Amino acid sequence: MTKEIIKAYWQKFLSTLPADSPYHSKSCISEGWGDSPKMADELGGLIAQGTKTGTCSALWEWEAEGNPIPEVGLVTVVLDGKGDPLCIVETTEVTIRKYNEVDVDFARAEGEGDLSLEYWREAHKNFFSRTLPKIGKEFSEEMSLVCERFRVIYK
Repeated sequence: MTKEIIKAYWQKFLSTLPADSPYHSKSCISEGWGDSPKMADELGGLIAQGTKTGTCSALWEWEAEGNPIPEVGLVTVVLDGKGDPLCIVETTEVTIRKYNEVDVDFARAEGEGDLSLEYWREAHKNFFSRTLPKIGKEFSEEMSLVCERFRVIYK
């Protein structure tokens, strides 16, 4: 059922655009963000509100899954914890940087907590310490992150 809902949401988005819009020839992916339905609801809500305009993931995760890292122009249907669409975002920037090189500007773009670098570091250390062992890795301040910026293009 969820695939049909996502497809219908995508079609609804396309129906709002002129016939010559480049989005008509693009495909999209869909995903909930975080590692739990609760986190997908929280992060998805921040994205839909426009508060969260950045995200990061461990480069190791992409390598372990054998997936290419995101590229500028990637279109994603953001899902809530139940797998329902919340909004559609387009990736506008992708950089690789070490955890300890993330700056205040990017921490603020993540849109979480009090928007400080200190909050970002603690929250992401906890997240990566919880999720990385699943792929045989451990958190390190030297680990490489895939840092993405995006914009909401439909909600």
